[in-house]
Amino acid sequence: MVIAVGSNSPSRAGDPRLTVLAAIAALGDLFGDVCASKLYQTPAFPTGSGPDFVNAACSFYTDMPAEDVLLALHAIEAEFGRERVARWGERTLDLDLIAIGDLVLPDVEIFNHWRNLPIEDQKKQAPDALVLPHPRVQDRAFVLVPMADIAPDWVHPVLGLSTAEMLAQLPASERDEIQAI
Repeated sequence: MVIAVGSNSPSRAGDPRLTVLAAIAALGDLFGDVCASKLYQTPAFPTGSGPDFVNAACSFYTDMPAEDVLLALHAIEAEFGRERVARWGERTLDLDLIAIGDLVLPDVEIFNHWRNLPIEDQKKQAPDALVLPHPRVQDRAFVLVPMADIAPDWVHPVLGLSTAEMLAQLPASERDEIQAI
């Protein structure tokens, strides 16, 4: 299981860096052994939507169903003061379920619908059910750079590309915006 972790607003744990570290610890408390990436400073997405983020990725194993993992992630976000006010707005904590092995949910057709949704529609729409893998993981350096630390060989079950290959396909300018801290 791969989770993207991000923060660009202080939480009860402190600044975004401390929030990300505390969130990784909370994931460890809940799921056991967690492998975490380095921390990275990344520009807010979309550009101008808020302060820079601190991002990381982590992986762990669980028998818990995907929907239950998502509920657990939302509960951890709430503990850190996350409020879902504006899509892609500032947030104390963002825990995104990126992938569970080669699982595709709910199916390839719905996955492809969300993967191909134009950016203007993405700003206004969100899926009402869990879509796995995350439909835009291949487009986001702020997810792929930390993910490459912990799962460079994970292969996207629809695209057939590894994390490292998806990252290499992004423009160098996008990869270079992601700085280890």
